[in-house]
Amino acid sequence: MRLSQGRERPLTVHHLNQLLLVCSIVLLVAVAAVRISSRSGLPSLLVYLGIGIALGQDGFGDIHFDNAELTQVIGYAALVVILAEGGLGTKWTEVRPILPAASVLALGGVAVSVGVTASAAHFLVGLEWRQALIIGAVVSSTDAAAVFSVLRKIPLPARVTGVLEAESGFNDAPVVILVVAFSSAGPVEHWYVLVGEIVLELAIGAAVGLAVGWLGAWGLRHVALPASGLYPIAVMAIAVTAYAAGAIAHGSGFLAVYLASMLLGNAKLPHWPATRGFAEGLGWIAQIGMFVLLGLLVTPHELGDDIVPALVIGLALTMVARPLSVVVCLLPFRVPWQEQTLMSWAGLRGAVPIILATIPMVQGVAGSERIFNIVFVLVVVYTLIQGPTLPWLARKLHLGADSAADLGIESAPLERLRGHLLSVAIPAGSRMHGVEVAELRLPNGAAVTLVVRDGTSFVPLPSTVLRRGDELLVVATDPVRDAAERRLRAVGRGGKLAGWLGADGPRAGR
Repeated sequence: MRLSQGRERPLTVHHLNQLLLVCSIVLLVAVAAVRISSRSGLPSLLVYLGIGIALGQDGFGDIHFDNAELTQVIGYAALVVILAEGGLGTKWTEVRPILPAASVLALGGVAVSVGVTASAAHFLVGLEWRQALIIGAVVSSTDAAAVFSVLRKIPLPARVTGVLEAESGFNDAPVVILVVAFSSAGPVEHWYVLVGEIVLELAIGAAVGLAVGWLGAWGLRHVALPASGLYPIAVMAIAVTAYAAGAIAHGSGFLAVYLASMLLGNAKLPHWPATRGFAEGLGWIAQIGMFVLLGLLVTPHELGDDIVPALVIGLALTMVARPLSVVVCLLPFRVPWQEQTLMSWAGLRGAVPIILATIPMVQGVAGSERIFNIVFVLVVVYTLIQGPTLPWLARKLHLGADSAADLGIESAPLERLRGHLLSVAIPAGSRMHGVEVAELRLPNGAAVTLVVRDGTSFVPLPSTVLRRGDELLVVATDPVRDAAERRLRAVGRGGKLAGWLGADGPRAGR
């Protein structure tokens, strides 16, 4: 199969069937690779890149693909979906305390990282300043897909996870601006012009994202859609709208989609577990498609001369630039050195730097192919080193978090009755196990009406003891719906002592 220049032939049903067969096989292999990567600790992005390389011109697939512009467009679209999925899964209660630290690290950390990495690329590797600055900017962005997929498998303190996830959602915007500026024709603008442009685009993106997210959440909570399957589609459509509106307003669309998704994810929307699962599935498809496409774009036999430069630049980035940016930016926040060490090592790079490396290729910058190859090798090698060693480092630094599993609560609105039907699943690690129904102490206007246990449903008594694996149906009137859910989650974290441990029970990492 070849995707290259030549006489165009009409697309037939036979060609479509072949394409669907290839795509389905790739997806099945990629899904199986998720299991392999989760058991081995190998980041899944490397498996997807490997699939793309195997299908490419140096592999058995013999697919010749060299369209950097198409790769950039698809990569941007995939990144929008990944940021939306990450924002939907970000808890505001965990992000709010660390928002200042994450914002400073996302902005100041990029500046420190660009300066150190570009200097290493220029003085140690011999690249000219323009190419060095482009590489410094490209690799300064931590990858949202890599951070979300790796960190959520490791029981880290909430502050560490929150800072790293928020940083990866925030720092794409300034990096894109820097890469575009360094790749544009003519002299680079003065630094204060770039800083002003970054601040303006971030402000516009933040305003658009918050506005779209708030309006979307308000609309979904007050308009009953005719089918539950429409809620996930509506949520993702609102998130994409935030990106498009932010970009059209000359702001940061990436920041807009992340903030809008965060608002939607914390708005207690109806049918939330279904929406979360739908978004997670789309996020996986976006990651698989993006990484496979990037694997197709690279030409492995051309990477040989760029391996050593990539290792040198990556070493400077990993061992000097990243730790220095973490220490400098988090100094005012008095973060313990153990957490700073882990954050320094957890600055994961993934598909985002590789996608950004296509910008100078599209702009026709001299040496852009070499920039792409260096970034590709750097990402693969250092992700292979950093990802699997994160759990080991967390254990050595004694940063594991011991927290109870959170409840899965789904809400179905009862519009005419002005109430809500909450479906509560008690997971294995929940401290609600062993609690009597009366000990839930739900607010007036809320009651447990049904318990489903081992496939059998029954109406509980106040003395009924709840067990792990139970599913509860809780009816709550509209005024106490949020209070009932807060109380259920508090008992899930703290058990029957939740009232003495605070309104929300104990939290991970506290």
